[in-house]
Amino acid sequence: RKLEAGNWKLETGSWKLEVGKREAGSVPIRTGEGLREFSAPRSGPITDFTDLECWQLARKLRHEIYRITRSFPKSEEFNLGKQLRAACVSATSNIAEGFGRYHYQENLQFCRIARGSLSEIKDDLIASLDEGYISPEVFEELLALQGQAARSLNGYIRSTRRWIANQEGS
Repeated sequence: RKLEAGNWKLETGSWKLEVGKREAGSVPIRTGEGLREFSAPRSGPITDFTDLECWQLARKLRHEIYRITRSFPKSEEFNLGKQLRAACVSATSNIAEGFGRYHYQENLQFCRIARGSLSEIKDDLIASLDEGYISPEVFEELLALQGQAARSLNGYIRSTRRWIANQEGS
């Protein structure tokens, strides 16, 4: 049984992108099995940015975005593909840089920049779907991961704000 979505066809467990007669690339279906190494359970105090769930989820998203943009057409290598990769790097880098700052207000500012990058990723994923560079299934998977990372980052921002308010009230 073959499934089709735009320029994408599901064949032997992989989505294949076909442009005209030539195959532009393929993206294996992922259900998270290859990402277990990214989600180590955490207990105890947070001592490094790598302990933050929001950074871990953004890292997972970055990994998947890098993987799927390899199958984009050559004409998009330095356009949409580069933009998606840059936004993913920006999200993880800003979470890390904010964590490394000594003032909590600076941390929040870098987290807000990371949140903007996650929104940019969502828009770029929509563009990738609209242009037929990713399948609807891959889009849904990546959008879910982007949403998870954004919700986690928003929780970290709220938690940091509460901590600041408690410190100022003490």
